[in-house]
Amino acid sequence: MYGAILGDIIGSQYEWTRSKRYDFPLFTDACRFTDDTLATLAVAEALALREGRWYEADFPRFLVMRMVRFGREYPDVGWGEGFYRFLTEDHTPYGSFGNGAAMRVSPVGWVAENEEEVRALSRIVTEVSHDHPDAVLAAEAVAMAIYLAREGSPKAEIRARMEEYYPVLRGLTVDAIRPTYEIDLSCEGSVPEAILAALEADDFEGAVRGAVSLGGDTDTQGAIAGSIAEALYGIPDDLLDEGLSYLDEELEPILYTFDAVRRARKTEFS
Repeated sequence: MYGAILGDIIGSQYEWTRSKRYDFPLFTDACRFTDDTLATLAVAEALALREGRWYEADFPRFLVMRMVRFGREYPDVGWGEGFYRFLTEDHTPYGSFGNGAAMRVSPVGWVAENEEEVRALSRIVTEVSHDHPDAVLAAEAVAMAIYLAREGSPKAEIRARMEEYYPVLRGLTVDAIRPTYEIDLSCEGSVPEAILAALEADDFEGAVRGAVSLGGDTDTQGAIAGSIAEALYGIPDDLLDEGLSYLDEELEPILYTFDAVRRARKTEFS
Protein backbone atom coordinates (compact mmCIF):
# COMPACT_ATOMS: atom_id res chain seq x y z
CA MET A 1 0.00 0.00 0.00
CA TYR A 2 2.78 2.44 0.84
CA GLY A 3 4.35 1.69 -2.51
CA ALA A 4 1.15 2.66 -4.30
CA ILE A 5 1.04 5.97 -2.46
CA LEU A 6 4.67 6.81 -3.20
CA GLY A 7 4.33 5.75 -6.83
CA ASP A 8 1.30 8.00 -7.18
CA ILE A 9 3.04 10.99 -5.61
CA ILE A 10 6.22 10.54 -7.63
CA GLY A 11 4.31 10.06 -10.87
CA SER A 12 1.87 12.91 -10.28
CA GLN A 13 4.29 15.58 -11.47
CA TYR A 14 4.65 14.00 -14.91
CA GLU A 15 1.04 13.12 -15.73
CA TRP A 16 0.11 14.18 -19.26
CA THR A 17 3.64 15.51 -19.95
CA ARG A 18 4.55 12.54 -22.17
CA SER A 19 8.03 12.63 -20.65
CA LYS A 20 10.14 9.56 -21.40
CA ARG A 21 12.93 10.37 -18.94
CA TYR A 22 14.20 7.70 -16.58
CA ASP A 23 16.56 9.95 -14.61
CA PHE A 24 13.89 12.39 -13.41
CA PRO A 25 13.78 13.97 -9.91
CA LEU A 26 11.69 11.76 -7.65
CA PHE A 27 10.26 14.49 -5.45
CA THR A 28 9.70 18.14 -6.35
CA ASP A 29 7.31 20.93 -5.44
CA ALA A 30 5.06 19.69 -8.25
CA CYS A 31 4.38 16.38 -6.48
CA ARG A 32 1.03 15.76 -4.84
CA PHE A 33 -1.16 12.84 -3.86
CA THR A 34 -4.02 12.20 -6.25
CA ASP A 35 -7.19 10.16 -6.46
CA ASP A 36 -4.98 7.05 -6.69
CA THR A 37 -3.77 7.53 -3.11
CA LEU A 38 -7.24 8.33 -1.78
CA ALA A 39 -8.88 5.34 -3.47
CA THR A 40 -6.14 3.09 -2.07
CA LEU A 41 -6.65 4.54 1.41
CA ALA A 42 -10.40 4.01 1.12
CA VAL A 43 -9.86 0.31 0.41
CA ALA A 44 -7.33 0.05 3.23
CA GLU A 45 -9.63 1.77 5.69
CA ALA A 46 -12.61 -0.39 4.79
CA LEU A 47 -10.60 -3.61 5.05
CA ALA A 48 -9.11 -2.55 8.38
CA LEU A 49 -12.31 -1.35 10.01
CA ARG A 50 -14.29 -4.40 8.89
CA GLU A 51 -11.53 -6.98 9.39
CA GLY A 52 -13.06 -10.45 9.50
CA ARG A 53 -16.36 -9.25 8.02
CA TRP A 54 -15.35 -8.68 4.42
CA TYR A 55 -17.83 -11.16 3.01
CA GLU A 56 -20.91 -9.75 4.68
CA ALA A 57 -23.54 -8.36 2.35
CA ASP A 58 -23.10 -4.75 3.46
CA PHE A 59 -19.31 -4.57 3.04
CA PRO A 60 -19.38 -3.25 -0.55
CA ARG A 61 -21.63 -0.41 0.55
CA PHE A 62 -19.32 0.27 3.51
CA LEU A 63 -16.37 0.55 1.11
CA VAL A 64 -18.26 2.82 -1.25
CA MET A 65 -19.06 5.20 1.60
CA ARG A 66 -15.35 5.44 2.42
CA MET A 67 -14.73 6.41 -1.20
CA VAL A 68 -17.62 8.86 -1.23
CA ARG A 69 -16.25 10.57 1.86
CA PHE A 70 -12.91 11.16 0.17
CA GLY A 71 -14.67 12.40 -2.95
CA ARG A 72 -16.49 15.02 -0.91
CA GLU A 73 -13.44 16.06 1.09
CA TYR A 74 -11.04 16.09 -1.87
CA PRO A 75 -12.97 16.96 -5.03
CA ASP A 76 -9.94 18.32 -6.92
CA VAL A 77 -7.36 15.52 -6.84
CA GLY A 78 -7.87 14.23 -10.37
CA TRP A 79 -10.81 11.85 -10.11
CA GLY A 80 -11.74 10.39 -13.48
CA GLU A 81 -14.99 11.73 -14.89
CA GLY A 82 -16.86 8.42 -14.67
CA PHE A 83 -15.57 7.63 -11.19
CA TYR A 84 -16.44 11.10 -9.91
CA ARG A 85 -20.01 10.59 -11.11
CA PHE A 86 -19.97 7.31 -9.23
CA LEU A 87 -18.83 9.13 -6.09
CA THR A 88 -21.32 11.98 -6.31
CA GLU A 89 -24.43 10.45 -7.87
CA ASP A 90 -25.87 6.92 -7.61
CA HIS A 91 -22.80 4.98 -6.34
CA THR A 92 -23.47 1.97 -8.57
CA PRO A 93 -21.06 0.07 -10.86
CA TYR A 94 -20.72 1.63 -14.28
CA GLY A 95 -18.91 -0.93 -16.39
CA SER A 96 -15.51 0.73 -16.23
CA PHE A 97 -12.42 -1.06 -17.52
CA GLY A 98 -10.17 1.79 -16.41
CA ASN A 99 -6.90 1.26 -14.58
CA GLY A 100 -8.33 2.70 -11.37
CA ALA A 101 -9.32 -0.86 -10.54
CA ALA A 102 -5.67 -1.91 -10.32
CA MET A 103 -4.20 1.17 -8.66
CA ARG A 104 -6.37 0.91 -5.52
CA VAL A 105 -6.25 -2.86 -4.91
CA SER A 106 -2.87 -3.18 -3.18
CA PRO A 107 -4.24 -3.47 0.39
CA VAL A 108 -5.86 -6.76 -0.64
CA GLY A 109 -2.47 -8.25 -1.45
CA TRP A 110 -1.28 -7.48 2.07
CA VAL A 111 -4.19 -8.90 4.07
CA ALA A 112 -5.27 -11.90 1.99
CA GLU A 113 -4.62 -15.22 3.69
CA ASN A 114 -4.22 -17.25 0.49
CA GLU A 115 -4.67 -17.08 -3.27
CA GLU A 116 -8.36 -17.86 -3.03
CA GLU A 117 -8.83 -14.86 -0.77
CA VAL A 118 -6.80 -12.67 -3.13
CA ARG A 119 -9.28 -13.52 -5.88
CA ALA A 120 -12.36 -13.07 -3.71
CA LEU A 121 -11.34 -9.80 -2.06
CA SER A 122 -9.95 -8.19 -5.20
CA ARG A 123 -13.25 -8.87 -6.95
CA ILE A 124 -15.26 -7.45 -4.05
CA VAL A 125 -13.32 -4.19 -3.82
CA THR A 126 -13.25 -3.78 -7.60
CA GLU A 127 -16.81 -4.56 -8.64
CA VAL A 128 -18.32 -1.82 -6.48
CA SER A 129 -17.45 0.47 -9.39
CA HIS A 130 -15.33 -1.27 -12.05
CA ASP A 131 -17.42 -4.32 -12.95
CA HIS A 132 -15.96 -4.90 -16.42
CA PRO A 133 -14.07 -8.23 -16.77
CA ASP A 134 -10.87 -6.38 -17.77
CA ALA A 135 -10.95 -4.43 -14.51
CA VAL A 136 -11.61 -7.50 -12.37
CA LEU A 137 -8.72 -9.31 -14.09
CA ALA A 138 -6.32 -6.39 -13.63
CA ALA A 139 -7.12 -5.95 -9.96
CA GLU A 140 -6.65 -9.64 -9.30
CA ALA A 141 -3.34 -9.69 -11.17
CA VAL A 142 -1.88 -6.81 -9.17
CA ALA A 143 -3.14 -8.13 -5.84
CA MET A 144 -1.81 -11.59 -6.72
CA ALA A 145 1.63 -10.23 -7.62
CA ILE A 146 1.78 -8.47 -4.24
CA TYR A 147 0.63 -11.56 -2.39
CA LEU A 148 3.14 -13.82 -4.16
CA ALA A 149 5.99 -11.38 -3.53
CA ARG A 150 4.97 -11.00 0.08
CA GLU A 151 5.09 -14.78 0.44
CA GLY A 152 8.60 -14.92 -1.01
CA SER A 153 7.93 -16.33 -4.48
CA PRO A 154 10.88 -15.85 -6.88
CA LYS A 155 10.47 -13.09 -9.45
CA ALA A 156 10.67 -15.59 -12.29
CA GLU A 157 7.71 -17.45 -10.85
CA ILE A 158 5.75 -14.22 -10.32
CA ARG A 159 6.43 -13.16 -13.90
CA ALA A 160 5.21 -16.51 -15.17
CA ARG A 161 2.02 -16.07 -13.19
CA MET A 162 1.56 -12.54 -14.53
CA GLU A 163 2.02 -13.83 -18.07
CA GLU A 164 -0.93 -16.11 -17.43
CA TYR A 165 -3.00 -13.00 -16.79
CA TYR A 166 -1.38 -11.03 -19.61
CA PRO A 167 0.25 -13.19 -22.31
CA VAL A 168 1.36 -9.97 -24.02
CA LEU A 169 4.09 -9.69 -21.37
CA ARG A 170 6.02 -12.61 -22.85
CA GLY A 171 9.30 -11.32 -24.23
CA LEU A 172 8.56 -7.64 -23.51
CA THR A 173 10.90 -5.17 -21.83
CA VAL A 174 10.29 -1.64 -20.57
CA ASP A 175 13.01 -0.29 -22.88
CA ALA A 176 11.28 -1.85 -25.88
CA ILE A 177 7.90 -0.40 -24.95
CA ARG A 178 9.00 3.12 -23.98
CA PRO A 179 9.67 4.78 -27.37
CA THR A 180 6.21 4.24 -28.83
CA TYR A 181 4.07 3.93 -25.71
CA GLU A 182 1.14 6.35 -25.54
CA ILE A 183 -1.16 7.34 -22.69
CA ASP A 184 -3.76 4.64 -22.13
CA LEU A 185 -6.16 4.72 -19.18
CA SER A 186 -7.54 1.23 -19.76
CA CYS A 187 -6.50 -1.78 -17.74
CA GLU A 188 -5.43 -3.69 -20.83
CA GLY A 189 -3.32 -0.80 -22.08
CA SER A 190 -1.51 0.21 -18.89
CA VAL A 191 -1.56 -2.46 -16.18
CA PRO A 192 0.72 -5.02 -17.93
CA GLU A 193 3.30 -2.28 -18.50
CA ALA A 194 3.26 -1.27 -14.84
CA ILE A 195 3.59 -4.89 -13.73
CA LEU A 196 6.53 -5.31 -16.11
CA ALA A 197 8.27 -2.23 -14.68
CA ALA A 198 8.04 -3.70 -11.18
CA LEU A 199 9.32 -7.13 -12.19
CA GLU A 200 12.19 -5.84 -14.33
CA ALA A 201 13.60 -3.57 -11.62
CA ASP A 202 16.19 -4.36 -9.00
CA ASP A 203 14.72 -2.12 -6.31
CA PHE A 204 11.71 0.03 -5.44
CA GLU A 205 13.05 3.22 -7.00
CA GLY A 206 13.87 1.48 -10.26
CA ALA A 207 10.36 0.05 -10.51
CA VAL A 208 8.69 3.44 -10.14
CA ARG A 209 11.18 5.09 -12.48
CA GLY A 210 10.51 2.44 -15.10
CA ALA A 211 6.75 2.84 -14.89
CA VAL A 212 6.81 6.64 -14.93
CA SER A 213 9.38 6.77 -17.74
CA LEU A 214 6.90 5.16 -20.12
CA GLY A 215 5.22 8.55 -20.27
CA GLY A 216 1.68 7.30 -19.94
CA ASP A 217 -0.74 7.73 -17.05
CA THR A 218 2.28 8.28 -14.86
CA ASP A 219 0.69 8.59 -11.43
CA THR A 220 -1.43 5.47 -11.84
CA GLN A 221 1.31 3.43 -13.47
CA GLY A 222 3.67 4.57 -10.74
CA ALA A 223 1.13 3.52 -8.13
CA ILE A 224 0.65 0.05 -9.63
CA ALA A 225 4.36 -0.60 -10.11
CA GLY A 226 5.13 0.83 -6.68
CA SER A 227 2.54 -1.34 -4.99
CA ILE A 228 4.16 -4.50 -6.36
CA ALA A 229 7.69 -3.22 -5.84
CA GLU A 230 7.07 -2.63 -2.14
CA ALA A 231 6.33 -6.32 -1.70
CA LEU A 232 9.29 -7.36 -3.87
CA TYR A 233 12.00 -5.06 -2.59
CA GLY A 234 10.75 -3.01 0.35
CA ILE A 235 10.98 0.78 0.44
CA PRO A 236 14.07 2.61 1.74
CA ASP A 237 13.27 4.62 4.85
CA ASP A 238 14.40 7.92 3.37
CA LEU A 239 12.13 7.52 0.33
CA LEU A 240 9.22 6.47 2.52
CA ASP A 241 9.61 9.43 4.87
CA GLU A 242 9.91 11.94 2.05
CA GLY A 243 6.99 10.50 0.14
CA LEU A 244 4.63 10.39 3.10
CA SER A 245 5.45 14.02 3.90
CA TYR A 246 3.17 14.95 0.98
CA LEU A 247 0.14 13.37 2.69
CA ASP A 248 -2.32 15.45 4.67
CA GLU A 249 -1.96 14.80 8.37
CA GLU A 250 -5.54 13.63 8.76
CA LEU A 251 -4.90 10.73 6.37
CA GLU A 252 -2.09 9.22 8.43
CA PRO A 253 -4.29 7.36 10.97
CA ILE A 254 -5.60 5.16 8.16
CA LEU A 255 -2.05 3.93 7.57
CA TYR A 256 -1.61 3.04 11.23
CA THR A 257 -4.97 1.28 11.46
CA PHE A 258 -4.29 -0.77 8.35
CA ASP A 259 -0.78 -1.66 9.49
CA ALA A 260 -2.14 -2.98 12.77
CA VAL A 261 -4.54 -5.30 10.94
CA ARG A 262 -1.85 -6.38 8.47
CA ARG A 263 0.58 -7.25 11.25
CA ALA A 264 -2.08 -9.11 13.21
CA ARG A 265 -3.04 -11.23 10.22
CA LYS A 266 0.58 -11.95 9.38
CA THR A 267 1.09 -13.25 12.92
CA GLU A 268 -2.15 -15.22 12.91
CA PHE A 269 -1.50 -17.02 9.63
CA SER A 270 2.27 -17.42 9.78
